[in-house]
Amino acid sequence: MKTILIIEDEPEMRRNLATILRLEKYRPLEAGNGREGVDLALSECPDLILCDVMMPELDGYGVLAELRSQSSTEATPFIFLTARGEKPDIRAGMNLGADDYLTKPVAKSDLLNAISSRLRRAEQTGTGFQPDFASPAPLIAAFGLTPRVAETLLWLAQGKTNGDIALILGISESTVKKHVLEIFMALNVETRTAACLMALEAMSKSRK
Repeated sequence: MKTILIIEDEPEMRRNLATILRLEKYRPLEAGNGREGVDLALSECPDLILCDVMMPELDGYGVLAELRSQSSTEATPFIFLTARGEKPDIRAGMNLGADDYLTKPVAKSDLLNAISSRLRRAEQTGTGFQPDFASPAPLIAAFGLTPRVAETLLWLAQGKTNGDIALILGISESTVKKHVLEIFMALNVETRTAACLMALEAMSKSRK
């Protein structure tokens, strides 16, 4: 049974999320503020974290920054669930290393799809891969990509959509699509999955 930590300061929202997760056979843990959430994450090592942004004690960005700095939680799938849905907010969350950003109110199906997708990606990555997402430099060296195209591949390898990447890099979605085509040509692949696997391998090797 997968454990999911809910970090949410609104009691009713927290209870509703926990109920949904229990019905889907997940084991929910609940934290009422950011500081409590960090402590629970470090002690329980959940399989995934759902986190609000605006909270007392420590906001969601602070929670993510602290957890990404700890070896036990640096790769834990992390989804922001918040009422703040403006582009700068989304970009800030993604740049800090969030895996997804869902805006309240979120449909139950969208929430569960995001959770299952991130858990599945974490399982596929497994312990054999330990990619370093700090810089696109390994991708430039391995595949001869330009810095901007390498940045696109860096985010692609983290499961981001074209829309996500456009927001993060501050470019149009059509430009992202052009970069993805350049990636396919440079790596001699035809699918995003194949490109992501090659990128993960290159970044994993860079840490050895």
